Amino acid sequence: MSLVTAVILAAGLGTRMKSSMPKVMHPIAHRPMIRHIIEMLEAVGEQTDHAIKIVTVIGPDMPSLEAAVAPHATVIQHERRGTGHAVQMALPKMPAEGVVLILVGDAPLLRAETVQALLEAHHTSKSAVLVGSFRPPLATGFGRIIHGADGTVRRIIEEKDLAPEQKAIPLCNSGFFVVAAETLPKLLAHLTPSNAQGEFYLTDIVEHAVSAGLSVRELEIPAEDVLAVNSRAEQAIVERIAQDRYRAAAMANGATLLDPQTVYFAADTKLGRDVIVGQNVVFGPAVTVGDNVTIHAFSHLEGASVAAGAIIGPYARLRPGAAIGEGAHIGNFVEVKNSTLGAGAKANHLTYLGDADIGAGSNIGAGTITCNYDGINKHRTIVGAGAFIGSNTALVAPVTVGDGALVGAGSTITKDVPADAIAVVRGPLTQKEGAAARFRDSRRAMKAKKKD
Repeated sequence: MSLVTAVILAAGLGTRMKSSMPKVMHPIAHRPMIRHIIEMLEAVGEQTDHAIKIVTVIGPDMPSLEAAVAPHATVIQHERRGTGHAVQMALPKMPAEGVVLILVGDAPLLRAETVQALLEAHHTSKSAVLVGSFRPPLATGFGRIIHGADGTVRRIIEEKDLAPEQKAIPLCNSGFFVVAAETLPKLLAHLTPSNAQGEFYLTDIVEHAVSAGLSVRELEIPAEDVLAVNSRAEQAIVERIAQDRYRAAAMANGATLLDPQTVYFAADTKLGRDVIVGQNVVFGPAVTVGDNVTIHAFSHLEGASVAAGAIIGPYARLRPGAAIGEGAHIGNFVEVKNSTLGAGAKANHLTYLGDADIGAGSNIGAGTITCNYDGINKHRTIVGAGAFIGSNTALVAPVTVGDGALVGAGSTITKDVPADAIAVVRGPLTQKEGAAARFRDSRRAMKAKKKD
């Protein structure tokens, strides 16, 4: 098993984001960018024979970022003196064996297969330094990779230091490097801030390696994997690409998306096979959907589980803690929060179920609400198996409706209802024959008198 120390550079303030939040904490598909990198590296460790040690370089006063990368190590770059300086700060955390994989924390589209390709290319080429290169559609804002007459990599020049003719070079630096662990400290020791930015450029290790007679190789990787986020506009571009990936993966794994471009996923959404997802469905974090589920258009799911064969929507909202049982139905304009619905239970119309347990096979009528909050505390409602709750019922928690009980429409239930009982809470009907006509006549007379 080979040791890989992955150093993630994440100390940047991201001033163009116009945010008090560390740049790499901004989300893509409801997951902070840095977490995409962390979890991708963890996956590489699980899928290969590499032992991955992760070290993230952060800035001072970034507790949220430190928590986000835990339990992996962090080092603080107190003075932001460039990428080379950032890697120097991580040296005490690096073993003297194996290889060092250097990544940036604001490129959340980087895939595990690309990282594996970089590590493999470094191993097979037996190079001291491997550079990840790419060809962006527009080579602006990137350092260029300079080749010698023999085609080998000679140096990397950052854009602000490029000569005019060098700006036409299409091959750019990705910011991803693989370096032999025993070699990296020596290369970093040669860095100086003699450049337009007055910073210690990590890219200068290439020129120092060449000068020392060491082998430098490159691997061209997909430009999409390199896309970094430095502004809200770039975040939107990366989000779009990430969503396209999740849509493609969902369909490849056996789900049908009726209009893929209108379905939005979280990074951790899990769909079973033969799931049908309608138009304009949004998945927030922590959603698991079983096989043969239908989710109709304009539904929103977050923090919810849906068992096999259930039908959701249209216009349904499942909030955190919603657990929908096998074959259950949640219909239009029904909201479920922190509640369970047993197998085959139905709530098909205009209903709010909060902090409730609904038994298997129960029917919840249109307009039913669980009154779960008394202004201070939340309380739970329990509806037994096979119960029938009539339309426009208010269940005032804490309250229990027993198995097979029937609650009449329009009732407000404040006390427990025993199993197989019928509960009706309704005022007596009062009728006055002809009163409606007399009422209209009196109102018309009053209106006519005002006009006079």
